[in-house]
Amino acid sequence: MKTIQVLGPGCGNCKKLAENAAAAVREIGLECEVEKITDINVIMGYGIMLTPALAVDGVVKSSGRVLTVAQIKQLLVEG
Repeated sequence: MKTIQVLGPGCGNCKKLAENAAAAVREIGLECEVEKITDINVIMGYGIMLTPALAVDGVVKSSGRVLTVAQIKQLLVEG
């Protein structure tokens, strides 16, 4: 099972990215856990400079922007 991490302090953009990630998972029908990580120390451990960020199985796929549902679906299908 894949794990998607949404990294950010909980701002509006972070919440929107989490919503889009959940919608992408639903639309694909993928067994996946969506985690929201708000702890700045944990976020810094990912080496990102801008939030929100999206990681799949611990690998950062995007930072500094809100991906659309379609963009997230593409990331999940590509692996």
